[in-house]
Amino acid sequence: MRIPARGIEKSELFSRLEAARQHDWPWREGKLFAYVFEDGPEIEEVGKKAYMAYLTENGLDPTTFPSLLQFENDIVDMARRHLGGDDRVVGNFTSGGTESIILAVKTARDWFRAKHPGVRPEMLVPITAHAAFHKAAHYLDVDAIITDVDPTSFRADPASMRAHLSDRTMLLVASACSYAHGVVDPVREIAQMAAEKGALCHVDGCMGGFLLPYFRRLGATITDFDFAVPGVTSMSMDLHKYGLCPKGASVVLYRDESLRKHQIYTCSEWTGYTMINNTIQSSKSGGPLAAAWAVLQFVGEAGYQSIAERLLDAKRRLLAGIRAVPGLSVLGEPEMSLVGFTSEEVSVFALADELKSRGWHVQAQLAHGPSRENLHMTINPGNTRWIDDFVAELPRAVEAVRAAGGGPKPPKELAALLAAQIESDPTGEGLGNVVESVVGSGGGVPGKMAEVNALLNELPRKVQEKLLVAFVGKMFTPKAQG
Repeated sequence: MRIPARGIEKSELFSRLEAARQHDWPWREGKLFAYVFEDGPEIEEVGKKAYMAYLTENGLDPTTFPSLLQFENDIVDMARRHLGGDDRVVGNFTSGGTESIILAVKTARDWFRAKHPGVRPEMLVPITAHAAFHKAAHYLDVDAIITDVDPTSFRADPASMRAHLSDRTMLLVASACSYAHGVVDPVREIAQMAAEKGALCHVDGCMGGFLLPYFRRLGATITDFDFAVPGVTSMSMDLHKYGLCPKGASVVLYRDESLRKHQIYTCSEWTGYTMINNTIQSSKSGGPLAAAWAVLQFVGEAGYQSIAERLLDAKRRLLAGIRAVPGLSVLGEPEMSLVGFTSEEVSVFALADELKSRGWHVQAQLAHGPSRENLHMTINPGNTRWIDDFVAELPRAVEAVRAAGGGPKPPKELAALLAAQIESDPTGEGLGNVVESVVGSGGGVPGKMAEVNALLNELPRKVQEKLLVAFVGKMFTPKAQG
């Protein structure tokens, strides 16, 4: 596509924009259990209006836009109070959980380097921790040492972490909660271990940090995880999840300024303005920041508590419904409103396709470590009105998969042949043909994913990653239009 020779009329332009989303999932219907967090048009309207009001303000320079500085300090103050922090806790607003995590790892790396110059740092990362920690290790050139979790509860195993402690350990990671299973790691034990070693401890509360305190107020048993726990030195918490703020809105917080100073980047070694960045981005729209501030003010504590009550009830009904279906089992005991469930009797990948054909969108998760292949459901407030309907539909979908033969069997021989083909092609030039043979030409995503997921599930992880890189590269390649 070329930039049009003449501008398109607004009416035509917006018609095209609306037409472009015809194949997007209709998330406002409340049957998408991933990606979007919403609770009706009123909160959405507040977020969008505030976002657009500050769309063109630039967060690069707070002396030019002090309103954005005020919003950020207000949000950090709300966040630190929500997470048990005192007045010494500092932090910043970021574009999302991945940026928050990368900044926390960067801070730990530079803190460690200042104390141990010339020593290559490591961080201890449970196998259930978010992939953003692996991404941070890759970007920042630190070593991620993967540690075990309990194979039943899926909570991080402190003994495994202790076994990997060394003089190179800069950071221990805990999740509140882990995404795949919705469980909270034993933060007290991990943070104490970090303190004894003289290392830092980051609690990833991107998914659960906002909602878990409300669940606790409702009487739910929640593992201690926040700044009230001695030894916790930093936390991340997303606001664009259960805070219901427009994306991207997250915070990264530190116990005090002596840590946060390692996050800030400055550069005066060029002929332009002196660069001072709290976060990874330099120029950035003030929209997400203003929208997050507005939504938090609009919903308020009472509003979030009411939403949490609905979510906690929905989670309990969903868990009971899944456990009542013969052949299905829940992975772990979720403390959050995130649920993973599996089956040894039917293919969960086929079940995902069957549910999608019936109007329900759940996530397929591949097997890794002690976690079997499973289906993941993130319950957002917009889902709560449909939980009983989903619970009624689930056994019928399982029986439909059974009646059709149970779904694809693990293609072990094909996976072995494919792995050998990919590994014998170090240039990667043949991967495009492999992608087409697996998912079809055109680079799009097939309507049904059961066979593709079953194949990916059998591939070695490094081979799987190579194949996915090729697939994404093919998908994000503009088509020639003359």
